[in-house]
Amino acid sequence: MSAEIVNLRQFRKKQARSVKEKQAEQNRITFGRTKAEKSLAKALNEKNVKTHEAGRIETTESED
Repeated sequence: MSAEIVNLRQFRKKQARSVKEKQAEQNRITFGRTKAEKSLAKALNEKNVKTHEAGRIETTESED
């Protein structure tokens, strides 16, 4: 009936690494986008702005 001997310092470090890895995985899901995805989104936004500006009707103020 011998119990497994555990080094508490190593156990704490292993547990801390596990917690940090779970947080890192969550951050990758939340914030992670590839460079290609970012550049595609930027290009689409620029195109939308350009299209919007092209449809704008310019009015001139007349001086009376």
